[in-house]
Amino acid sequence: MAEEWREFACAPGLRIEAHERLVELQFTQVSIALSKIEATMERLERRLWLAVYGVVAAVLVQGVQQLLDMAA
Repeated sequence: MAEEWREFACAPGLRIEAHERLVELQFTQVSIALSKIEATMERLERRLWLAVYGVVAAVLVQGVQQLLDMAA
């Protein structure tokens, strides 16, 4: 009979353990989601800078063409 008491686990203790595991899983999922969001933001930032550099290059090319037309 003493062995039966050793294996007994109370319901509140089991609920706390289950809640701790659930919270750990939720934090893991949030961490994974944040990693994906950060990677997406980095790609978006690279595309944005590429667009900015493209616009600056186009403006500079037009300015150089106008200067060459004036000199000719």
